[in-house]
Amino acid sequence: MGLGEFFRSQLSQVIEWKDQQPEILVHKFPSGNDEVKNASKIIVAPGQGAILIYEGKVADQIDSEGIYNLETDNHPFITTLLKLRTNFESEHKLKIYFYRTSEVVNQGWGTSQEVKYLDPIYKIPVELGANGTFSFRIADPLYLFSNVVGSRDQYSVQEARELLQGRFPQNLASVLAKSGISYQHIDAQLPSLSKQIYDQLQPEVQNLGFLLTDFKLNGTLFDQSTTERIGKIADITAESMAAGEGGLFYVEMEKLKALRDAASNEGGLAGAGLQLGVGMELGKTFDIAKEKQLNSEATDIVTKLHQLKLLLSEDLITREEFEAKKKEWLDKL
Repeated sequence: MGLGEFFRSQLSQVIEWKDQQPEILVHKFPSGNDEVKNASKIIVAPGQGAILIYEGKVADQIDSEGIYNLETDNHPFITTLLKLRTNFESEHKLKIYFYRTSEVVNQGWGTSQEVKYLDPIYKIPVELGANGTFSFRIADPLYLFSNVVGSRDQYSVQEARELLQGRFPQNLASVLAKSGISYQHIDAQLPSLSKQIYDQLQPEVQNLGFLLTDFKLNGTLFDQSTTERIGKIADITAESMAAGEGGLFYVEMEKLKALRDAASNEGGLAGAGLQLGVGMELGKTFDIAKEKQLNSEATDIVTKLHQLKLLLSEDLITREEFEAKKKEWLDKL
């Protein structure tokens, strides 16, 4: 170090966070040996704050914009010139960290793994991915600095985003479990779910020194196995509704189908070690159940015709049986 450069380093200076980058949340002011001289000035611009660490301890926090005078034990010339034993370095260290006070908006988030919960209506396991946006700001700079940032020279928006959104999946699963909303109603309840997740997340986020200013759940996507389960549920529901309109219960329809298939599957009966007589008995049981449905009463003719049409479409009765029973009911008009 030349003599001129040495003496310049002992003069007071103006300290500020120039060219503040939007992706940086916390920035340490670069200073040689962290020796900020007495009578230096610190400029805190709009959207900024500052934390002063003096001799290893938090000395002050500046959360309002303006120009501030700094007073330290590092008197110009004398302290450094007397520090021959420490290689001209003073033990009076002052580190200055600037932080962003303005809001970080419109940050995208998404679940890296599927969120799992039990559908409250259909009692099937559901796995879904979710995505949305959120906004946040630093609420407790001292806590954030002491417990999250530490001694790093910079702390980025990306690091904060990853820290916060790591809390989202668990809270999403908890809200879905408590809300009693079925998978088929999730998209219609996105605003309500967003508010519930926001309220549940806020205390946890504040414990990290941040404040959520906005949170939105924009969409969900079911995994393949869940989609297949949903498809099966939809098929069963459709068949059940069709059976109900025809004056039949879904369970009765399934019993008829099972009896029909068992009675006609001679190979299956033989493979199971059953005698032919068992197949004949199953056939008789099916015929009795079928006759019961053919001759069951109905509230009106239209309902009965729906029932007959359903039995025909499921191959539970023949076309001849359908036409005969249809004629019988039409003759009642």
